[in-house]
Amino acid sequence: MKLFKLIRHRLIFLLPIFAVIGPGIIAGNADNDAGGITTYSVAGANFGLSLLWILLLTTFALAITQEIGARMGLVTGKGLASIIREKFGIRWTTFVMACLFVSNIGTIAAEFAGVAAAMGIFHVSKFIAVPTAIIVVFLLVTKSNFKKLEKLFLVMSAFYLCYIISALLAHPNFGEAIKSLVIPAGGVKINGTYILMIMAVIGTTITPWGQFFIQDYVVDKKLTKNDLKIERGDVFLGSFFTNFISFFIIVACSATLFAHGIKITDASQAALALKPLAGQFATVLFAFGFLNASLFGAAIVPVTTSYVITEAFGVESGLNYKFREAPQFYGLFLLLLLLGGAVVMLPFIPLITILVVTQAINAALLIPIFIFLYIMSNDKKLLGQYVNNKFINTVLIITLILIGAASTFYAVSLFFPGFFNSLHF
Repeated sequence: MKLFKLIRHRLIFLLPIFAVIGPGIIAGNADNDAGGITTYSVAGANFGLSLLWILLLTTFALAITQEIGARMGLVTGKGLASIIREKFGIRWTTFVMACLFVSNIGTIAAEFAGVAAAMGIFHVSKFIAVPTAIIVVFLLVTKSNFKKLEKLFLVMSAFYLCYIISALLAHPNFGEAIKSLVIPAGGVKINGTYILMIMAVIGTTITPWGQFFIQDYVVDKKLTKNDLKIERGDVFLGSFFTNFISFFIIVACSATLFAHGIKITDASQAALALKPLAGQFATVLFAFGFLNASLFGAAIVPVTTSYVITEAFGVESGLNYKFREAPQFYGLFLLLLLLGGAVVMLPFIPLITILVVTQAINAALLIPIFIFLYIMSNDKKLLGQYVNNKFINTVLIITLILIGAASTFYAVSLFFPGFFNSLHF
């Protein structure tokens, strides 16, 4: 009886935590979508462990920026788009929304490209896989409510563990991998392809849409500033877990593909190439994880985009509304699915270009988003005592500088390809 009472007491204590957690974990794992898995696979296969140091930096940056978004949502009860409109007016809001729309069309296309690539491993044509995925995602979102979708997304987050198992089957040198988180393996190279991959890793880990997503999520879940302590832990856990999985993807591809000189251009090639090196089971796990990530992103990115744009212009939006109550929200959601799927179906569009370059574009678009974020998260009229502290501001400024520098280096390398060839640190 005492044991029963003790267990019941523990469960009652945990109930408030279970009621709050979700946004941080889902937001973090949503970053490991099709573009993310592809980027990390290409990084590991083509560059070995030399880009792991970026993961350590982006983990801190992701945790801080997601915490800011969650905190602003909890304190104000408003999404990021609403606050931008109130603080900066309709012109700046329209500019940001236009950038987000264009960027996210590419990201959504990348998700369906991931579905096509993953199903291709199982010999299913993209002309069957993509339309089926569009229908499944649309019905899933429109026929479910917020709580059911949240539970489904949390379950889908658990399937990212497939990548840990795949990495273990590859028998990598974890000592060298952990060392590479601090000291870049082989040094830092300043050239176009290396900088593009750095930007892609940054842009797939810290996304513009993800910043809107976390803030809208806590608002839609009707959390308040009283939940800040628990939600902060949720965000930090989600940020750690997303790059924990990314670490294993890079390590798995480095230990197998890079070690044998096998170059790839997408994650499906990584899954197939793992078969002779790590076995059939590793291939199936990697492919299943890729499909799960693609479907996860194909649901979350268009929902977030539709939510943010309708919210920005004062139109009813959110998963708590029925289709007839928020037709603009669901109509835009359907349009995004169709446009993203159509891009993938076009035979002359190079899918790998969509998958990797979209992530680099996301990194560049973070600059104006972060500037808005810095200004608003330091506004005492808006947040009162919940404004940023010095540490958070320092991390935010350093992140801005690094993204700005990477964007500048990449732009220079595009116009002057040989400019950085001699630089190596």
